Amino acid sequence: MFKISYQPYTLNMKYVFRIARGARSSTPLLLTAIQFEDIIGYGEASMPPLYGETQKSAIKFISKVDLSGFKDPFDIEGIMLYIDSIAPGNTAVKASIDIALHDIAGKISGKPCYRLFDLPEVKSISTSKTISIDTPEVIKERTLEAKNFQFLKIKLGSDNDRKVIEAVRNVSNQPLYIDANQGWKDKSQALENIYWLKEQGVVFIEQPMPVAMEDEMAWLKSKSPLPIVGDEGIQRLQDVERADNFYHGINIKLVKSTGLNEGLKMAKLAKKKNLKVMLGCMSETSCSISAAFHLASLADWVDLDGNLGVTNNPYKGIKTIDGKLINNDIPGIGLINPEVAWEKIKKDVNN
Repeated sequence: MFKISYQPYTLNMKYVFRIARGARSSTPLLLTAIQFEDIIGYGEASMPPLYGETQKSAIKFISKVDLSGFKDPFDIEGIMLYIDSIAPGNTAVKASIDIALHDIAGKISGKPCYRLFDLPEVKSISTSKTISIDTPEVIKERTLEAKNFQFLKIKLGSDNDRKVIEAVRNVSNQPLYIDANQGWKDKSQALENIYWLKEQGVVFIEQPMPVAMEDEMAWLKSKSPLPIVGDEGIQRLQDVERADNFYHGINIKLVKSTGLNEGLKMAKLAKKKNLKVMLGCMSETSCSISAAFHLASLADWVDLDGNLGVTNNPYKGIKTIDGKLINNDIPGIGLINPEVAWEKIKKDVNN
């Protein structure tokens, strides 16, 4: 018998997070706990405004979930088909359920989730550190703070893109991942930007143009000297089917894919289509970051730093040391003493 509990939670950020479309200093979450017999699994929905979910909409959705018809905790495929049928969208709160279910299955079987998926072990893997749009002084400061990371992920898409890169290059020669967050609207200018960025030691360009500009994206993909990765343009499994028309790779985020079950399918399909795979995140706690780590063996690039730029991360899980995620091989998604954190979350939220 399954029992679902949830708590709204606001994740506060160390720095204002600025991208081409706006800025914020916190992220609304819905934290989830699902109990099956005496085993509890934990999940998380991170809901930045871009994707339209809110704590109110997430609670409205999860209050409709009735798992009384399911008796097998390993039937995650069947459960998630039911969850997906309740209402369209709501991918983040669906992901919170999926992550908790995988946590339960791993704990029951005594296996970390990657072993449930029959994936090879990854002892450690480098993640990039994200630096959002800001003044040159702040960008330099944040770049120096991230000196132990092998890669930096730089947010572009404003009128000051070259100044941002120059600020980074004034203090660092680390390879760069670039995320324009749909900020470039002219395909010729986008191509010119990419040629210049290649000279600056950039590895790939993430979502350079708006999703709706498909003809322009196809043109840009055919001419770009750097790989182009789809993020906002790649939400769920069905999007991967057409992804190679516009992108050289895809960014899988659990909050977009409804969790590990579909995220795994997306990664496998991408590999079949010779697309690169990036693992990404929102501003998240160690719950979602630890869950996403279990797909690391399928990733060409990893950007799982969403728990590093926050001030009130309630969970402990997969650690990041000197820019590398370190496998702890704990059954489930890899959280450490999550029940203690959950009780504190409930107490703090309700006080």
